[in-house]
Amino acid sequence: MRLPRWLAATLGAIVIITAGLYWLARPQPVLTVVSWGDVYGRAQTIALFHPFADKVHVDVNVANYGGGLKEIAAQVASGNVEWDVVDMELDDAAKACRDGLLERLSDLELPPGANGQAARRDFVPGALGPCWVGSAVYSQVIAFDSSRFGEAQPHSLEDFFDLQHYPGSRGLREGPKYNLELALIADGVQPWRVYSILSTQEGVDRAFRKLDTIKNFIVWWRRAAEPAQMLNDGRITMSTALNARVFEVNANPKIRTVWDGQLYQLDVFGIPKGDPRKKLAIEFIRFATGPAPLADEARYLPYGPARFSAVALVKRNPETQADMRPYLPTARVNFSRALAIDPDWWAKYGPQMQARWTAWRR
Repeated sequence: MRLPRWLAATLGAIVIITAGLYWLARPQPVLTVVSWGDVYGRAQTIALFHPFADKVHVDVNVANYGGGLKEIAAQVASGNVEWDVVDMELDDAAKACRDGLLERLSDLELPPGANGQAARRDFVPGALGPCWVGSAVYSQVIAFDSSRFGEAQPHSLEDFFDLQHYPGSRGLREGPKYNLELALIADGVQPWRVYSILSTQEGVDRAFRKLDTIKNFIVWWRRAAEPAQMLNDGRITMSTALNARVFEVNANPKIRTVWDGQLYQLDVFGIPKGDPRKKLAIEFIRFATGPAPLADEARYLPYGPARFSAVALVKRNPETQADMRPYLPTARVNFSRALAIDPDWWAKYGPQMQARWTAWRR
């Protein structure tokens, strides 16, 4: 029997409304992302977490992370994996990968760059690994007090070691990491050759000889805030420093940055081994490491997007209206002689470099 047209229409409307109410009321999947909080976590929440939740209709639960592998290892060992995606420093991600604590992501298909370039050519070197995908880049740069020099201002890493033309004390972070790489690049080694040369006794000797040329003028620092403080206080003329810390003191126009020879590191996304929500976690990583979300994140803090094509998409900070692009490590103008710190090299050679360093510091 054919239903009256009005009754069929009414029943159809009821079905649509019922289905819509069920869709809205149904329990949504929950993705737990673990990150660092503070201004970094806020930028991620605005640019990555909330947009992903809206796009795929999931709840994103954000948990705080203090670094290290203890909690990840415990979850994997117990078979009760609660964290789906972890924002990790690359050193930790590389170790976790070696220890079998992360899912393999080497075959993950990622969206192309904003310019259509294949993803593997769009990401900065080191950003794509067997168990991780990079998101944010931060680096060690040279900061200097421009008021201490004349018209010829420092512009290269070599100038940091040139006490004749650029006199004054130098600030260096305590320890061999960063400083050995810095010394070789300043001594004329191309960044891409640093670790192969540093793997030889001759290369190590060469790095320490270069450091010898400024040893008597070094003021050592340990905490990230110290270089800016020492520059503002006039205790040093130049120092290595984290690029975000230099950005923070831009209110002082005399403090400027040398990007040449920057030594960069990455924050990366990894998935704990055995995650029952691996499929959803992969979907998040694909979204969050796309050019547009990474560019949106970089509006809020001076961490470089791990994809080159994202830099052109970075708009002004919505709160301060500052143009963020000149302060990003991955901006092309800043990246020409950049070197990615190699966590695997330091895992292999770190103890002997520390022993040599300790002897040199006596």
